[in-house]
Amino acid sequence: MDVLLLSRIQFALTVGFHYLYPPLSIGLGVLLVIMEGLWLKTRDPVYHQMARFWTKVFALTFAIGVATGIVMEFEFGTNWAAYSRYVGDVFGSALAAEGIFAFFLESGFLALLLFGWDKVGPRMHFFATCMVCLGAHFSAIWIVVANSWMHTPAGFHVVGEGLAARAEITDFWAMVFNPSSVQRLSHVLCGAWQAGASLVVSVGAWYLLKRRHMEFARRSLRAGLVLGLAASLGQLATGHASAVGVARHQPAKLAAFEGLYATTTNAPLNLWGWVDEAGERLRFGVGIPGLLSRMVHGEAGQPVRGLAEFARADRPPVPLTYLSYHGMLGLGMGLLALNGLAAFLEWRGTLVRKRWLLWVLVLGVLGPQLANQLGWLAAEVGRQPWIVHGLLRTSDALSPTVTAPMVVTSLVLFGLVYVLLFAAFVCLLNDKIQHGPDAADLAPAGKHALPDAGRSAG
Repeated sequence: MDVLLLSRIQFALTVGFHYLYPPLSIGLGVLLVIMEGLWLKTRDPVYHQMARFWTKVFALTFAIGVATGIVMEFEFGTNWAAYSRYVGDVFGSALAAEGIFAFFLESGFLALLLFGWDKVGPRMHFFATCMVCLGAHFSAIWIVVANSWMHTPAGFHVVGEGLAARAEITDFWAMVFNPSSVQRLSHVLCGAWQAGASLVVSVGAWYLLKRRHMEFARRSLRAGLVLGLAASLGQLATGHASAVGVARHQPAKLAAFEGLYATTTNAPLNLWGWVDEAGERLRFGVGIPGLLSRMVHGEAGQPVRGLAEFARADRPPVPLTYLSYHGMLGLGMGLLALNGLAAFLEWRGTLVRKRWLLWVLVLGVLGPQLANQLGWLAAEVGRQPWIVHGLLRTSDALSPTVTAPMVVTSLVLFGLVYVLLFAAFVCLLNDKIQHGPDAADLAPAGKHALPDAGRSAG
């Protein structure tokens, strides 16, 4: 097989598997702040029990996320040496900022979060929880900044020519606030909040179905539904802003998203269809006339550029881009409807009687994960054939000495290790869920005990 395709598959496997865990950590971090904040405000022992239980789950996702994230940084040097040389100045700055402002902050306060419950005061522990949550978000910020620069480069100049060419930063803040970074970051964070919220909702719904830990389950489910619904609504706004940015800076990608080959005024927003790449058309397409033009330009009379305007060598793989993008959209709208319905029924006090919906919520933990994976697939495949848009082609970014057998060997080994890691994660998570929250956590001990905690627990 082609070494370029194999290297792309290998990186897709490693980054896709890694990205199962950071969204969970980011979303759970927000919920930990909410739960522990409610405990400090109300002194209700159930909130303390919730914070203790979900902290253990957070620690598991954090550990697996760190272990799987290291691999990708080595791949930049092994498989993508030409790319690393070209973007080293840009990526070096962003990754250094992530290490200083995110990883050190998060890991520095993690020990207090995990082991400081009975050793430091409740407000100090809450501060540590907030810092861990902030660190998880800072990590997302700098990684998305670096990735967004690949889509919309800014604040740089190119030094040298040919194989010796490389990008150097001329304006650090222009690089950070490149044209797509803010929109893409907000969209990524909403997806992460959905992932963490769906896990909490799933476990809470499962306990309700099994009639276990009922008060813990109800309150966990409510907290998850509130965050999940807010994130689903946020996805509508951030997704629209991101799409407008794509239309402005990466028009070929937007055309691939919609399977649009001819430049069209009153362009429809396609709901579904099948891309006929050979015939350069969308078969069985059903869409809303004029909506794409209105969303991109504010009026239907403005044209949306089609793929026919771009040379075939500069077009992304249309079928995969189209299907992954529309799969993400479909899942996003489904999650919005699910969270909205479940939140309404919980507000009415009838959700616990809707066993069919509780089962849907249990399985709904898969929805945000799949939507996040499809969203990244659409974004990254849609950028092709560029690894840095308009500047460096993916085919020119490979390490010259890497061969196909090398990549196949490492791909098989990575696959085996990741299967084992995922199995360990599922087993450990299942063990924590089966065990459930500890009854002893209803009565905080040591320095974390508040003056009237015993009366509240009673």
